[in-house]
Amino acid sequence: MSRTATIKRDTFETQIELTLNLDEQTPIKVDTGIGYINHMLTLFAKHGRFGLQVDVKGDLQVDSHHTTEDVGIVLGEAFTQALGDKVGIERYGAQFVPMDETLTRAVVDLSGRSYLVLKAELAAPTLGTFETEVVEDFWQGFADQAKANVHIEVLYGRNTHHKIESMFKAVGRAMRQAVTINPEIKGVNSTKGQI
Repeated sequence: MSRTATIKRDTFETQIELTLNLDEQTPIKVDTGIGYINHMLTLFAKHGRFGLQVDVKGDLQVDSHHTTEDVGIVLGEAFTQALGDKVGIERYGAQFVPMDETLTRAVVDLSGRSYLVLKAELAAPTLGTFETEVVEDFWQGFADQAKANVHIEVLYGRNTHHKIESMFKAVGRAMRQAVTINPEIKGVNSTKGQI
């Protein structure tokens, strides 16, 4: 069974086409119009070992908020669609990722229920033209549409770029662990019989 999804989402603010492959690592091609988010999504896919193609036309003349949040929404939707009935998946993932002086922990549960906990102090309000406060909006949209508990905590660090980069790497790796099929799991990994 192919665990892939292609999502197209058009609004007055963004036009997004995103393809996710849970089991093939390539290609990774990302063009959101925001260099920093391109870099973060590429890292997420590479360290999560996902194939990811993203093409976005957004209202960047306003700011980076709509584009960043909407990409998180669509990426979460793609995970939900690609996972289907979630039979046999590990469901949980947990990773620690260092980035020089920074250490971040990410823990996910593909429970069918969305919840985000994000603990990070981002001292720099912008990185280039990218507004760092929208990182939380990205992860909120992702958690909502992936129907996942997503807990991210930057345990310590100094550099805002490193903090955000370690988040994307850690969540990518945690998602890889959670979506992995374990042949020892019969049905879905829940006493409810569905997730």
